[in-house]
Amino acid sequence: MPGAGTRPATTIAEPRPRLLDVTRLISRAGHGVLTGVDRVELAYLKRFLADTEPVFAISRTTLGYVLLDRAGAGQLLRRLCGDADWGRGFLWRQSPRARGEADLRRLCVARCRPGGLAAMLGRYLGPGMVYFNVGHSNLTEAMMQAVHAQGAGRVVVFIHDTIPLDFPQFSGVGIPPKFRTRLEAVRRNADLVICPSDASRRDVLRHFGERLPQPKVIFAHPGIEIAPAGDSGETEPVQPYFVTVGTIEPRKNHALLLDVWEDLHARLPAGQIPKLFIIGRRGWRNEAVFRRLNSAPYMGKTVFEISDMADGPLARLVQGARALLFPSLAEGFGMPPVEAAAQGVPVIATDLAVYRETLGDYPVYLAGRDVYSWRNKIEEQVQSGQTPGGAHGKAGQKPTIPSWEGHFRHVLGNM
Repeated sequence: MPGAGTRPATTIAEPRPRLLDVTRLISRAGHGVLTGVDRVELAYLKRFLADTEPVFAISRTTLGYVLLDRAGAGQLLRRLCGDADWGRGFLWRQSPRARGEADLRRLCVARCRPGGLAAMLGRYLGPGMVYFNVGHSNLTEAMMQAVHAQGAGRVVVFIHDTIPLDFPQFSGVGIPPKFRTRLEAVRRNADLVICPSDASRRDVLRHFGERLPQPKVIFAHPGIEIAPAGDSGETEPVQPYFVTVGTIEPRKNHALLLDVWEDLHARLPAGQIPKLFIIGRRGWRNEAVFRRLNSAPYMGKTVFEISDMADGPLARLVQGARALLFPSLAEGFGMPPVEAAAQGVPVIATDLAVYRETLGDYPVYLAGRDVYSWRNKIEEQVQSGQTPGGAHGKAGQKPTIPSWEGHFRHVLGNM
């Protein structure tokens, strides 16, 4: 059943203008390597700029809203891709977000206070616009209702997961109730909801329940793009090594890997202990893990924490690993294991429904709390002498890797 904002069919001769919310990307300005959700929003920006349909971008800022036309959105993309700098002059002293918002005000065709949002959209986009929110930011009833106020407007929302509701212990303080409010606003106002997997689609429908109205809910796997392997500028590891990629937060379960490496140090001579590279920024509510990363005796010897690594050097590091380790306890999609599989790198992961869906039998699946099984499998992987980047022992099981072309074909075909 369509959402509350659905309007009777209206004949529109011109292509529907697309309005992409880039609030999340602006909040990430100057903060280094993009997260998985960031990459989805960036992929939508690239695709809409490549298409011929009219395209605008909107962002919520500290002062209200700013609206970019195609030219402004193109300049934003250059900054996001590192082809242009954020801010100028005295602004280098300000925070990255302040510089980003200052750039938006220079690039925009219009801006308004919150109360003027509907009028601004009506003036520049008019009836029939399609609003895309794919980053979970600025996901408010006011924003969606301003789109519907124009007549024949449609709201498309990407819900990446329902982890704040299903696993509140893994979320920041106050996040679960805020997320529930956003999800309810989506249920009442969206026309189409996109999920990154069928597993996450089922989760969204479970939380929607039988309440009406409800939008159409589909899933479309995000595309996987592997950057050309680049030189990290450092000597490549000689010992067998493993890699894990992701924000260092409780649900990613880095504690298990640290337990494994402590056990390996207790059991093996120093020269036989493989290395572990932990790639990702520190997150929230993970103080016990942070203390271990700060002071454990194996840090800098066999375990290495790297907060930011560009895509090219990361691709090279993963390609040489004995396996990607991903003991995460909850995921809506989980890009790193799929990216590793795309490179032919073995994957050892927790047995989550989303991985069965996206990777089939390619990974070695282990229980997320079983240190013994993880240690044994890691030792086995080292002793096998397996060539990095080769088959992982299940010939013919390499999964189909999703593409952005397929993603957009499915999403736009459901408009």
